[in-house]
This record gives sequence, C-alpha cells and structure tokens, in this order.
Amino acid sequence: MNFFQHQDRARRQSRTLLFVFILAVLAIVTAIDALLLVVVGVTSYEPNTPMLPPGALLQANLPLLAGGAVASIAVIGVASLFKITTLRSGGGQVARQLGGVLVESDPHDPLRRRLRNVIEEISLASGVSVPEIYVLEQESGINAFAAGYTPSDAAVAVTRGALEKLSRSELQGVIAHEFSHILNGDMRLNIRLMGALFGILLLALIGRRVLMHAHFGRSSRNRNGAAVLLVAFGLMAVGYIGQFFGRWIKAAVSRQREYLADASAVQFTRDPDSIGGALKKIAVYSHGSYLDADTEEVSHMLFGDGRRMLLFSTHPPLNERISRVDPYFRPEELDTLAASILREQKREQEESVRRAAAEGAGQAARGPFDAGSIIDQIGNPDWERLLMAAVVAASLPDHVRQAARSTEWAPEALFLTLLDGDPEIREGQLLIIAERMGAESEAQVRGLMRAAGLPEPQQRLPLLELAFTALKRRPPDFMAQMLDTVKALAEADGRMDVFEFLLARVIAQQLWESHNPDRVRMAGSKALDACRDESLRLLAVLARHGHSGEPAALGAFQAGCAALGLGSVAAMPDTADWVAVLDSILPKLDRLKPAAKEQLVRALTEVVTHDGQMVPAELELLRATCTLIHVPLPLLTA
Repeated sequence: MNFFQHQDRARRQSRTLLFVFILAVLAIVTAIDALLLVVVGVTSYEPNTPMLPPGALLQANLPLLAGGAVASIAVIGVASLFKITTLRSGGGQVARQLGGVLVESDPHDPLRRRLRNVIEEISLASGVSVPEIYVLEQESGINAFAAGYTPSDAAVAVTRGALEKLSRSELQGVIAHEFSHILNGDMRLNIRLMGALFGILLLALIGRRVLMHAHFGRSSRNRNGAAVLLVAFGLMAVGYIGQFFGRWIKAAVSRQREYLADASAVQFTRDPDSIGGALKKIAVYSHGSYLDADTEEVSHMLFGDGRRMLLFSTHPPLNERISRVDPYFRPEELDTLAASILREQKREQEESVRRAAAEGAGQAARGPFDAGSIIDQIGNPDWERLLMAAVVAASLPDHVRQAARSTEWAPEALFLTLLDGDPEIREGQLLIIAERMGAESEAQVRGLMRAAGLPEPQQRLPLLELAFTALKRRPPDFMAQMLDTVKALAEADGRMDVFEFLLARVIAQQLWESHNPDRVRMAGSKALDACRDESLRLLAVLARHGHSGEPAALGAFQAGCAALGLGSVAAMPDTADWVAVLDSILPKLDRLKPAAKEQLVRALTEVVTHDGQMVPAELELLRATCTLIHVPLPLLTA
C-alpha cells in the first residue's frame, strides 16, 4: 500500500468514524432518555395510584424526552466543537497539554541534540519540513507521538524515558514510526478522533463526578433521594457507554495503523532491530510505555500503550508487534534479552554520521532513480534516503545550519540561498535586505556569506525545510514583510528561477497551513480527466526545465503523457510564462483525488527521469509541484 492508497484509506476511515460517532451519540441519547423515564416514574409514584403502562408513560413525557435528546446532542456537539477548536493551533498544542517542553534550535543536552538530529535527518529524507520537537520531561516510560492536521503544523513528542533508554538506532526506529503517521494521513484522523470523542468522554466524566460528589444523607429515605441516586448511577452508566464506544472506535482505527507504521519504520531504517529493539525495551522495563499523564484522549496517538488497558487497547500486543518486525523472535526470549538490552551501549552520533556519509557516497554512485521507485517511496522512504539526508545535513556549514534552526536568524539563512553569483546583482540584493529588513539583517547575511560562502544547489532545499519550524513562530506581519523581501530578491536579476519560485510559494502555503490546519484538504475528489489540460501544461513546464532543446523536452513530455494514459501528444502546450502557468494550474491539481494524484506524480517522475539524469532545476520544480499539491516527495539528489 503506497502513499496515495494510504490517503484514500484515511478518507474512508474518516467517513466510518463519522458513522460510528453518530451511532454512539444515538446510543447515549437513548440511554439518557431511558434514565429520564425511570426518574419520572420514581418521582411520580404514589402508593395507592396505579402506575402508568410503559407506552402511556412514554406518550405523556414525549416533550421531556425530546428536550433530553436535544440537550444531550447539544452537550456532545458543543464539547466536540470546543475540543476541535482548541486543537486548531496544531500538534504543538497536544504536546503542551501533556507537559511537553519545546526543544530549542541548539540544545545543550546531548540527548535532545541527538533527538533533533534524528528528526531533521528523517524530515529531509521524507521531503517534509522539520516538525516542532517536544520532550515530555516528566515521563520515564518509553513513548512518543506525532500530532497535527498536516505536515506543516506537525509536532513530534518523545518522553524523557525514550531519550535515556533507547540507543540512537532505536530512537531512529521510533521516529520513523511516527513519521509514517505524519505522511500517511494518520495524524489528521487522530486529531479528528480526539475532537469527536471528547464530547462522549465528557459525559463519562460528568457521570463519575456526580456519583463522587452526591450526598445521600437523610434525604435518601424519600423519593428525591432515590431520584438523585438514580441520576448519579444513570449518568455513570451513560458515561461508561460513552467510554466503551470511545475505546472501541480508537481500537478499531489505530491497531492496524500501528502495524503499518512499524513496517514503514523497518523499511525506512532497513534495520528490524531499530523498531524491534525499542519494542523489546518497552517489554522488559517495568511500566515500559506507560505515562503518568492522563492519556484517555491521546492513547490512540502514542507509540505504545499509555496505560494498562483491560479492554479495547489501542495498540496490538507487544509480542505480536515484535514478531511482525522480527520473524525469528520468540516470547520466551524476553527474559534472556532483558539483560543484554539493558547493557546495550548508546552509539555516538559522530560515528553514525560518518557511517552514513560512507554508505551514502556508495549509494550516490549507483545511478539515478526510476519513476517506480520514487512513487514507492513517497510517504514511505527507505534507508538510502536517510543516509542521503545525513550526508546533506552534515554538509551544511555549522553557522548556516544554526541560523536556519534559530527563530531569530532563520529568515537570513533563507535570504542567503537567494543571493546571486554575480557580485553586482548580489550587492543590489543585500541593499534590498537592508532597506526592507534592516541593517542588522543585512549584516547577518553578510556574516553567513563570509563564514560559509553561498550554499550549493543541493543544500538550498534542506535549508528551507530546516528553517520552516523556526519561521512559523514569527508573527504574521513579520512573515508578510519577509515574503515581500523574498519576492524582491527573486526579481533583482529580472527573472524568476525555479528555486525562487519554490521558496516563495512553498513558504507562503506552509505558513498559511500552519495557522489554518483545520482548513487544509490533503486531497480532493476530482478525476484526472477533469484536469487534463492542466496536467499537460504541468508536464510541459517540467520537460522544458529539465531538458536542453525542444526535441529532448518533447520526448520527455510524451513519456509523461504515456504514463497518464494519453498516448502520444504531438505538440507541447505553450509555457513561456511558466510561473503564471503553475500559479493557475496547481490549485486545481491539488483537488485531485489520491489515485489521480498518484497517476499524475508517476507521469511527472517519468518526465524527470526520461534522460537518465536529474538537474537541480527540474528536481526543485518537481519538489515544488509535489509540495503544492500535498505530496511529500522523498529526498532525491541531482
């Protein structure tokens, strides 16, 4: 199952979730109305007066039952909407609710630094911006989660116990597992699940509170006391109904997704012992993955069970998860494995990076990718992408990398990527920075340029992805000013190149999405036939950027048309003003359904791989296109 099939399945599961949620609400409304009938019967009972038959009692109290149903639905609906509204600020909100502490751009704690390096490497390999990073400092269990509506507002949180007890490779396996949830649409479903179930779980809380704080002194001898007792126990029963449905829904949604995320982590790291080792450590440590915080709402989002569950656990049994990633594992081995796991030494980050550099260099010599392998790795990148990411991250000069991570200097790191190689044009660009952003900003850009020089073409995209986490923390008015400066820098030489287009459009889109995550749609419902002209124009733009001469571009264009099932198209559409063409067609192509997007991206990759090589311009254009239609392209090299 590839990225596009995962997206399609997530949409179907969202519809199933809505159906089951409605079913749960109806069950709760029925239970509350039954409770109201019992209370009315008890309070209206007279010793010498015959009781009304059930049908007559129901008929006589229809207005009361209707009011109870409306009130119940209103409480559940308002509570769910309230919860969804509070989660609009993104995954960081969930992490902070559980006590998460944001990891700064240059952490002094070596464990936090290792965590940031691992997440940055996996982000670069996956082709998504680096998410916000949190540590649950008060939690000694081994656990983690990813939260958010989209990759643009995602956050990854890891417990202190995971940092201290897992080796670097095991931490890499856990983070790769969480990135699978980010890439496959699980996060959005999980956030919706939190909001939908909050109203149901609220009734469980009300039921428990009423029972805990009700006092039944002498009043319990009369009918009013009996009514209070019935209300208390009735609400508690309703609460348990809500809790039952909530846990059932979460278990049904999350169990299979955990298996898939484990499998993706194995493909990503190419090491079953990474994710398997983390799961084994959870098994051998007492209270392995349990958290002290209340995890009822977020249990379905965690890497491991947040607490002991006797019914409807959101995660498959540990032994089954281990067996799936390590077929040779036997449960009885845990006793003997425990001692060796606890003695395992943490590998040093520098050794890992050097090994990654050596292996990545070997991989680079193996030649270009084919279209099929690129498609297979969208949303599910493999170990080679991780090695390449480690190499690229290690190649970034320290000054520039630290500036990109910094909230204060991330804009200057991006300005550096836009500086022209011509000294005269570059001086004009630096003057633009001074006029629009101030002399201090210009001085910082000059300092970065003196210390590290201009970035290489293959370093510019990683710098953009590293900087996004810091940029989205800046206020909207500053970001508008920065985007205006980016536009002016791009136009300083009288033309717009591909990277300048990518930088301006992708930052604008991702910043908007990070502030409006609930309004983002990862896919639409349009078929490819409805966007045939737009698809042809996109293929033509990409073909002309990656091939010298019209005949070569035409050959690549026709290869893309064949992948779209259009046969041979004799002439390419006019794309002289390619920026205007892309601005007009990409919003329409973003509304394609997942299967249509898969076919389109397959055609795009056929275009860029047609001549057996990829140049930076077509690679950057492919990345920009995929990002703007919400397809996370894995790390590729020109």
